Amino acid sequence: MPDDKLGVAVSAARDVTNDVVSRIADQALRALLARRAAEAPPKWERPEPVDETTRKRMVGKYEGEKGVIRLLERDGELVYEGTPYARVEIRRFGDEYRTDGRLTSGTKVELGQDAVKIGAAEYRRVEDAIPPDPPKAWRELIGEYGWAHNTLFILEREGRLSALIEWVFLYDLSEVEKDVWAFPDFGLYHDERIVFQRDGQGKVTAAVAAGIAFPRRDPGVKDGETFHITPVKPIDELRADAKKATPPPQPPGLLESDLVELVSLEPGLKLDIRYATTNNFMRERFYTQARAFMERPPAEALVRAHQSLAADGYGLLIHDAYRPWSVTKMFWDATPDDMKTFVANPERGSVHNRGAAVDLTMYDLKTGRPMEMPSGYDEFSARAYPDYVGGTSRQRWLRERLRRAMEAQGFTVYPFEWWHFNFRDADRRPVLDIAFEELR
Repeated sequence: MPDDKLGVAVSAARDVTNDVVSRIADQALRALLARRAAEAPPKWERPEPVDETTRKRMVGKYEGEKGVIRLLERDGELVYEGTPYARVEIRRFGDEYRTDGRLTSGTKVELGQDAVKIGAAEYRRVEDAIPPDPPKAWRELIGEYGWAHNTLFILEREGRLSALIEWVFLYDLSEVEKDVWAFPDFGLYHDERIVFQRDGQGKVTAAVAAGIAFPRRDPGVKDGETFHITPVKPIDELRADAKKATPPPQPPGLLESDLVELVSLEPGLKLDIRYATTNNFMRERFYTQARAFMERPPAEALVRAHQSLAADGYGLLIHDAYRPWSVTKMFWDATPDDMKTFVANPERGSVHNRGAAVDLTMYDLKTGRPMEMPSGYDEFSARAYPDYVGGTSRQRWLRERLRRAMEAQGFTVYPFEWWHFNFRDADRRPVLDIAFEELR
C-alpha cells in the first residue's frame, strides 16, 4: 500500500499458494492499518470443518451446467472434486459454508438435501453407478508425463479426457484430431493444445503441452504385472538376520491376542496370499502356508465390509493380513531407502504384526476376477496412493467403493497404499512373531 507507506512480505515454500499468501498479506495489512489508527486488530475468521452428519449426507456425485463434481469426505473434512481445481475443501464460517482451500477460498457454498451450489454454479445429485471403461484409444494416452518435480497427468474423468497440470489445475480436453487435444476456453492454457507424440511402433512417447514436451514417465511396471524391487541384501542373509532378531519391547496393558482365520468366519472371502508364492515384490516365498489371520474384532469388521459389498456384486480378495514380525524385518532390510515409504519399520512393529491390518482388493462375485484399480497390489509408486488422481473414472470409483466399505466398519486407509487398511484399535494390540504353522 504505497500511498499509506505500508508493505507486507509473505513467503510460501509450496507452489500454487497464491490464495493463501494473499489472505495472509491482506490480514497483515489490515492489522497494520488498525495499529496506525489505534484500533483493535481485525479478528481472524477461523473456519470449522463441516459437521460429520452433513459430510456423510453430502457425499456423492453431482451434475450441473458446469459439468460433474464429486463431494468426498477426507480426514474429517468435506471436499469437492471438479474443474478447474482438482480438490477444494469446504468449511463452515459461522452460519454459512465457503470454500477454504489453498487454491481458492471465500466462495459461498450451499449444501441442500440433494443439491449443492458453489458460487453461482448449481449441481443436482445423480446416480453414482460404476463408470464404463474409456475408449481403447484413450487408454494409450492415459498416464504420467514429465518429471518428478513437474508431472503432467492425462486421465479420464467422468467420460472426458482430462489434464492435471502443476498437481492442482484440472482441465477437460476436447479432441481436435487424432493425438491433438485442446484445452478449454478458460484458465491458464486458454487456446493451447496438447499434442501426443509416438515412436515408430505407434507407442506414445511424449505429450507436448503448450509447446513444452513432457516425456512419458515409466511407472516401473506394466498394467496387470507385479511390481518388483532388487533387494539390497541376499534373501538368505535377510532370513538369517531376521531369525536372530527379536521384536521390540511391548508396553504394559495391551489386549490379549485372539487371532482367528478369516475364512473360518466367512468362506466367501477369497485368498491370494502373495507372500506364500513368488508373485510378490521380492519374488520370494515368505510364508509356508497361504492363510490369513486377524485379531477377532477387526476380522469380524472385515466380514461385515465383505457382506456390505455383495449388493453391488463384489466381494473381498485378501492378499495379506497378520504378518509375523520377522517378515516385516526382512521387508525393511531388503527395501532401498527411497522406497521405505511402502514398508513398515520393524523397530516399531507394523499394524500387520498386530493382526489389525489387511491388504485387500475387490473381486467380481459373478466371475471371481479381481477388479481393476489405479495400480497393482504392492506397487511402489504414486499410483498406489489412495487419492492418486490418475487413471480412469472406473478405477477410481472401484477404489473409492472399497474405501467406503472399509471405513464404515472402523478401518482407515494407509496414505500410501489404497489396498492397506488399519483397524481403529491397532495400537492396543501386541506385536506378534508367530508362524502360521503354530496357529489353529
